[in-house]
Amino acid sequence: MGIKSFRGARKETKKEFDAPIMVTDYMTKKLVSFRPEQSILEVMELFTKYNISGGPVLDDNGFLVGIISEADCMKQISESRYFNLPILEKSVETYMTKNVETIPHEMSIFDAAGVFHKNNRRRLPVMKDGLLVGQISRKDIVIAALRLTGHNWK
Repeated sequence: MGIKSFRGARKETKKEFDAPIMVTDYMTKKLVSFRPEQSILEVMELFTKYNISGGPVLDDNGFLVGIISEADCMKQISESRYFNLPILEKSVETYMTKNVETIPHEMSIFDAAGVFHKNNRRRLPVMKDGLLVGQISRKDIVIAALRLTGHNWK
């Protein structure tokens, strides 16, 4: 009778991989934030300086009161062109989105992807106990998905 294998008994290995799948693992924690009384011109300059397309608007106590984006700035630009006026020193509060959809910090990236799919948003503020702790973008979700392989998806 022939030898089937020269290897001895092998220890059974468990192939479990716990890749991070929570929003907190991929969100941006250091945010450029804005104040309601800031001018739209200043916001546009900061968008350019930091190469961002939007950010949270916080009141004096640090609570989220809105979100401002390039699309909101486009309203100002188009209005100034329509009325043949220079871009005025209007405040962020005039153009920001006040009804902001947020997600909790303990949400999975899969659930966050569903929120992005359902709502046409580029970024979502991440909240913990009513306070802003970060922001996650669609790009962050794509990066998270790329870090996971097919057998890790639960």
